This record gives sequence, structure tokens and C-alpha cells, in this order.
Amino acid sequence: MTGKRDTELLERLRDAVGRRHVLTSARETARYRQGYRTGSGPALAVVQPGSLVELWKVAQACVAADVSIIMQASNTGLTGGSTPDGADYPGGLVIISTTRLSALHVIRNGAQVLCLPGTTLHRLEQALRPHGREPHSVIGSSCLGASVVGGVCNNSGGSLVRRGPAYTELALYAQVRPDGTLALVNHLGIALGDDPETMLARLDAGAFAEADIDPALDRRAHDHRYAEHVRDVDSASPARFNADPRCLYESAGSAGKLIVFAVRLDTFAREEDTATFYIGAASPEPLTELRRAMLRDFAQPPIAGEYMHQTAFDVADRYGRDMFFAIERLGTDRLPALFAAKGRFDALFGNGLSDRVMQWASRFVPDPLPARMRAFRDRFAHHLILKVSRDQVEATRGLLARLFPGDENGDHFECTPAESAKAFLHRFVAAGAAVRYRAVHRREVEDIVALDVALPRNTREWREQLPQNLAEKTIHALYYGHFFCQVFHQDYIVRKGTDPLAFEHALWALLDARGAQYPAEHNVGHLYVARPELERFYRSIDPRNQLNPGIGHTTRGRDWTATATPGEHRP
Repeated sequence: MTGKRDTELLERLRDAVGRRHVLTSARETARYRQGYRTGSGPALAVVQPGSLVELWKVAQACVAADVSIIMQASNTGLTGGSTPDGADYPGGLVIISTTRLSALHVIRNGAQVLCLPGTTLHRLEQALRPHGREPHSVIGSSCLGASVVGGVCNNSGGSLVRRGPAYTELALYAQVRPDGTLALVNHLGIALGDDPETMLARLDAGAFAEADIDPALDRRAHDHRYAEHVRDVDSASPARFNADPRCLYESAGSAGKLIVFAVRLDTFAREEDTATFYIGAASPEPLTELRRAMLRDFAQPPIAGEYMHQTAFDVADRYGRDMFFAIERLGTDRLPALFAAKGRFDALFGNGLSDRVMQWASRFVPDPLPARMRAFRDRFAHHLILKVSRDQVEATRGLLARLFPGDENGDHFECTPAESAKAFLHRFVAAGAAVRYRAVHRREVEDIVALDVALPRNTREWREQLPQNLAEKTIHALYYGHFFCQVFHQDYIVRKGTDPLAFEHALWALLDARGAQYPAEHNVGHLYVARPELERFYRSIDPRNQLNPGIGHTTRGRDWTATATPGEHRP
């Protein structure tokens, strides 16, 4: 793009959203151009539309100018998929930040919701609480300020065994056609009219009646089949992973290849009468038997089953204590604002400084963990937090008494409500513990190699055993994850001087040999290579390749023509 065309585009963007919402300086745009864990690059501008009509006008201007576009919501992703990666985007790059578009509409008496591009999981939780309902995913990503639409576009997973990946077939989105024009597609199942700006203004304002809403019984607003799908413990394929063709549909799995204005999602009755068990095991085998027995023999899967290895326990304990304290004392209400403030601080004073300051402050935070959890940490290498419905309690007690009888091989206890909350919270802060460790130990740490892995449902040897040549390059290997889905997060803190990319590719070879799929729930971003079926999906929904070009190490060329990409040095 020429300087004149840049100037013309910027003026058109300012006309659409106002001058204060078109950011162009390196300082103003820094936190939008840097990923939460990985990815960075320059951008012509960061644009912040304040309405769906403004978003439509911004998208039209960018498409007409033939610039590359990255749609960004909360920027909490772990694989850098909503931030630039390098500087060679065709036509230059504009980032469209949707954080101002945070409205939602509860419909059908709370059974469903409409979420706009910037609606956060946290806000959705709050809106559904008076209805006795909850969203697809709870805590975890929600406490980071993650967006609902971002979860759908990434087929994000979650901790709740019965619900599977985020998914819907009901969405309103814009698509760049092969001829370079922009088309608005209303598959939301709500009558909003035909004129794009009228449709979007009505949706923004909630100016539609219940009679305008089609029940859309022939289209799914969550993965209805997952609860049975995950129970097939003898299947040689994983329960869920990003490239699974079952869950690639328009906005679902689109990874920024569509401009999504709204999604319609099912909600779920909040289970109040539950029981939580804390389980410790010296070896993986009894945990494997527990998983297979509960999925195979119980009437339905448990509510949640979160695994944590002893090393992850320890690192989360030391490097996630302040986050634990913040969530426990302040609640999740204030965390999105705190994370936004952290992003602004790091943009001004250097990435990682806030982590070092908070780690220093965490020395003064009292021990938050219950005594019984501490005792299990000293006794056992493997930890599982198991939540079940009230009707499953007696059967669960019997199974646990058999498999974890209270000896040196395994034990369990039934949590009080306070212990249950602390156990799950400790597990979820593990996700950020590696990032904190890297920030604090920069002289010893080269980087974090983070994988989210889906193992085949019939896998019994789920515990990773690194060969010596890889193990000696790690300071810590953190294993934690969604146990019943066999989706594991494997965070490797590698020693200074190690080539992280070579290390990661060696891990890929090990995973391929085990029949694993990856990524499992964080999408390909700029770390993973999109598998052929996923690339075909991207090509079908973005034939022009103008939206998030290069995602998953695909080509960045218009019309999917071959061109050099920053990812090509990665074998």
C-alpha cells in the first residue's frame, strides 16, 4: 500500500469510529500487537468500533483498501492467533479490537443467549446467574477476561466434561467474497431485516421480539453429541481437538477467517447439588481405571475431572499464589480489569515487569491451600479433582474406596465446599504459572514450549515420558488438564540455550507416534501447523485470504497463492 492509500484508509476509519478510537502510534497499539504468550508485529492501526454498524463500516473500508485484517477480542489466547506474527502481511495490517462491543441479550427465557464480538465469559456468567443458568465454560478462561466469540471461533474446550468444545451453527457474520467484496450473512435465526446497517443496529439495541426468534431446532447451539462421544473409551480417536471436522461450521473454528458480529448459544442449568472429591495416586494406573469405569459404566459423565501433576502443583503454588489470592478475595468480577491494567503497564514499562513485581509481592500472601491438599502433595505424584452430580455420589464413593483405599498407592477425601473451591482454583492458576516463572527467571529460561494435546480415547499410557535428550533440556515439565476428555496441557520450561522450535518439533514427533491431535483447544495460532482438513475449512470460508492470513503456518498470499511467511523457517 502507498502512503496516500494509507492516509485515505485511516481517514475513512476515523470517520467511522471517531479519531480517538483509531490508534496508530507504537505505544498506543503495543498491547494489541503483542500476544498474551507469543506473537508480535507492526500494524497500520488498531481500530475500536463502538457499535456493530461501526464494525461493519470499518470492515468495509479495510476490505476495499485490500489490507489484511486481524479480528481481536480479549487477546487472552495462548497461541498468538489474534495478534500479528511478523511484518509481511499483504497490503499492510489493521487490527480490529472488539472489546467495546460487549453487549449480550438473554433470549428464550434464559435458555439461550446472543453474544456480540466483545462479550466476555465473565459478563455472560453474571447475566445468567439470576436465571439459574451458566455458560458452556466456567472460571478458567472467564477469569482472564476471555471472550465468548473468541471461544467459539477457536473451538475452545473447557473443564466441564459433558459440554465439549464451544460450538454453534447460529451466527451472524461477514465474509470476504472471492471478488474482494464483503457480504453479511445472517444465520442467527432471528429476523432482523435485509439492509445490513438496519440489521446490525437492531441487533445491537436488542430491537427484536420473541416472535422474531426462530427456535431453529434443526441447528445446534452447542455440541449435543459430546456427552456420548466422550464415553467411547475404546475409540482410537481423541474426544475433541481443533481440527475435528465435526465441529468446523461457519463461525465455529473460524479462527478469525470471518468477521463475526454475533453468536447464539445454548445455556445450561447450574448444578447446585454436587460433591467434589480430591484424589491422590502414586502412579497413573488407578486414575486410568477410574476414568474408564466412570465413562463406561455411569449413566452420564461426571461434571468435571481436573488433573494436576505434583510438579505443576508446586509451580502453581509458588508462582500463582497472588493470582489465587486475587481471584479468591476479589472474585472474578474485577479480574478482567486487572488483566487489562497489567497489559497497559507492560506496554509502558516492558513485558514481564508486572509479573516480577507481583511475584515479589506474593511473598506476603498467606498459604491459601487446605491442609489436606498439602498432605496429599507430599504423598502423591498425581492429583485429580473430581466433581459429580448428587445422583452419582454413592457410586463414586464406592469406586474410589476400591481404587484409592487410603494406602501408599492412592487415597481420596470428600471436599468441603471451601476445599472444593480452593482445589479447582489452584488447578486453574497453573495455566499462568509457567509465564510467571519465565518472567522471574529470564536468565535461566529460554522460553516456554506449551502444548495442548488430545490423546485418543483408548489411551491408557497417558502420562508423557520424555526421552533423556529432551528431559535434560527442561527445567520443569508441567502437566495438567481435563482428564476425562484426555486433553492435557504440557508446559515445558526449557533451559537457556535450547532451541524452543527444535524442542517443540521433537515433541510433535513423539505425539504423532502416539496418535495424538494437537492443538486440542487453543487453536493453531502461529505455533501449530494447520492440518489439511483445517486448512481446507479456512480456504472455504475466506477464499480471498484477507482475514488473519498465515494462521496455522498457511500462506499469506491473496487468493491463497504461495508467498513467504514468517513461519516458513519452522519445519
